[in-house]
Amino acid sequence: MSIVIGGMIGLGKTSVADTLKVHFQHKGIESKVFYETVDDNPILPLYYELTPEELDAKRIPFLLQLFFLNKRFKTVKDCINWRNPIYTIQDRSIYEDWYFAYVNKNLGRISELEFNIYEELVGNMMEELAQLPKKAPDLMVYLRGSFDTVLNRIMDRGRSFEINPELKEYYFEVWKGYDEWVMERYDASEVLVVDMDTTDVVNSKSDAERVCRDVENKLNEILHISKAHIG
Repeated sequence: MSIVIGGMIGLGKTSVADTLKVHFQHKGIESKVFYETVDDNPILPLYYELTPEELDAKRIPFLLQLFFLNKRFKTVKDCINWRNPIYTIQDRSIYEDWYFAYVNKNLGRISELEFNIYEELVGNMMEELAQLPKKAPDLMVYLRGSFDTVLNRIMDRGRSFEINPELKEYYFEVWKGYDEWVMERYDASEVLVVDMDTTDVVNSKSDAERVCRDVENKLNEILHISKAHIG
């Protein structure tokens, strides 16, 4: 089965993915995490560090969206072709990329023409994926939190290019529409919401166990429904 971890920047997608992997390992269930490309992303630091004028001149937001889209397209294919693990876990999905591109368009960082090109490219990719046995995940684990929690988590992890105070407006623009996008527009899979205002899988063993239990219960429910439909 395929799981994607979604949610705002900084809320702990990688930590939740790692927690689930360890949980499955302890139960003797093989799994593999496909991580979001951050440390070896040459464009991401520029996106956060350049001035608005430099971003516009170099069209960095558009390039960044293409970079992530390309990487996530490969990740989806890798998940489909990966035969060994029972569970694959993706650190953010290709579906969320559209939302980030949409926010950047609304902020004027991506032009209307660039956004149209981006959407056409996404459409072509999805058509190709549709030819494969299974492109959609079984479950999105959506990490939801208040804006204060988002800012605190971003500061705590201390990536230098993410903690510029001027980025607060950008983070807010992404955050304010995220819940609506997941609840109203995302339809690729079932969604399990995790409240990150009250959850810390890194420092609280009970929180980590609760998240793993909730994910496993939801997956069992999905599997049961799927078998019932087949039957």
